[in-house]
Amino acid sequence: MVTDSSTSSERMIERELLVTGEAVALEVVPATVVNRIMSGLIDYSAYLLGGFLSMSAVRFLIIGADPEAALGENAAFMNAVLALVALAWAVVIPLLIELLSGGRSLGRMVTGTRVVRDDGGTVRLRHCLVRTLLAFVEIWSTWALPALCSSVVSKRGKRFGDMLAGTYVVRDRHRSAEVPPLLMPPELAGWAAGTDLRALPGRLSLTARTFLQRASVLTPGSRSRLGMELAAQVQGYVSPPPPPGTHPERFLAAVLSERRNRELVLESRDRHLEQEVLQDMARPPYEVGRQARRR
Repeated sequence: MVTDSSTSSERMIERELLVTGEAVALEVVPATVVNRIMSGLIDYSAYLLGGFLSMSAVRFLIIGADPEAALGENAAFMNAVLALVALAWAVVIPLLIELLSGGRSLGRMVTGTRVVRDDGGTVRLRHCLVRTLLAFVEIWSTWALPALCSSVVSKRGKRFGDMLAGTYVVRDRHRSAEVPPLLMPPELAGWAAGTDLRALPGRLSLTARTFLQRASVLTPGSRSRLGMELAAQVQGYVSPPPPPGTHPERFLAAVLSERRNRELVLESRDRHLEQEVLQDMARPPYEVGRQARRR
C-alpha cells in the first residue's frame, strides 16, 4: 500500500489503489479514456442535433418561408432567441440532465459510467455547474482537445472540469447490487457524535468504505492486516481517538457512519434553505400583496 499525501485536501490527493493479496482493489474503477470519448461523442452529438433542430424551428417560426425577413426588423430578435437556444443546449440542458440523473447522461448510460465526487458520493449542483461551465470552454470552444489531453495525462482520466469540481467518472455497470449497509456500532455511537472528522480525506474514507463492503471476500489474514492499516490511517485524522481496545473494523464503521449522517444533515439543511428561497422568490412583493388585499 502506498503512503498517503500529507495534505488533507481531497483534490490534491494522489493515492494509488490499495490492492490486497487476492488482487482485490479497494477502490471504484475509474472510466477509461475510451469510455469517456464514447460517452462524450454520444452526448454532444445529441446536444448538437437537438440544438440544430431547435434553432431551425425558431428560424422558421420567426421568418417563416421568406428568407429576406431575416435581414429586416426581425434580425435582432431572431439572433437573440437563437443565442438563448444555443446557450440552453450547451449549458442549461446538460447541467439539468447531469444533476437530475445523479451524474449520468445518455452517453454514460450507454457506456455504463457516471460522474461521482472524489469521495465517491453523488454529485451536487455546484459540481455539475463547474463541469458544465468548463465544458463550454474545453469542449465546445476548442473541439475537446484540452479535455482529451487532460484525460490522457490525468491519473483518473479527469478533464479540467473534473479537476476544478472535485469529480471523476467511474465505471458503474457491473457493480454488485448486494452491498451490505453501513451501520453504527452501538458502543461507539456516543464517541462518534463528539468526534472531529473534518480533516478526514474523502479518498481515504472511500477506501475504508470499500474495504468494509468487501471484507467478507478476503482471507482472515489479509482482512485483519488491511483493517489495522486503514484504522491507523483514519485515526490520524480523527480526534479524539477511539476507546482503547476498539476493533479496527468497528472503528471504521463508526467513523464512516457518522460522516454519512453528518452529510445527510447538511444535505437536508441545504434543501430546506433552497425551498425557503424559492418560496420567497415566488411570494409577491409586500406592496403588491397589500394593494391586492385592498381591492
